[in-house]
Amino acid sequence: MRLLRIVMSGHILIENATEKIDFIGLKNKMELEGCGAVVSFLGITRAQKEGAEVIQLEFDAWLDKLPAVLHRLAEQAVEEFGVISVAMAHRVGIVKANEDIVAIHVGSTHRKAAFKACEWLIDELKNQAPLWKKEVTVAGEEWKSGLG
Repeated sequence: MRLLRIVMSGHILIENATEKIDFIGLKNKMELEGCGAVVSFLGITRAQKEGAEVIQLEFDAWLDKLPAVLHRLAEQAVEEFGVISVAMAHRVGIVKANEDIVAIHVGSTHRKAAFKACEWLIDELKNQAPLWKKEVTVAGEEWKSGLG
């Protein structure tokens, strides 16, 4: 496993994972002083898409911009939802069926803010992150923009 730490500032931790996401290790690196809840999201590659077996997903990213976009989203979540800590990691390259794609952990004083911020983060990551996904199934290949 090779994790590349990209940005760590205050209570925000952003990592790119080229081979594997360490979901628990990422959470364990968070600053949780004052937190009463951690809400986590783990996105994985589906094994089926519209009845076709998924062989793999291939993620291409603008690596010079991705960490800054994720960091900005984390900062917005801290400001808008009042959460204390955010940690995110995203895979790039080939991700096989049932492997982890993205991990988000949000630490907050109370659970409701953590749930709202975590949901907002994955939605905005899908909309704003400079990522492109190619789905490779037994039926063929298709490039998609974003994570959607």
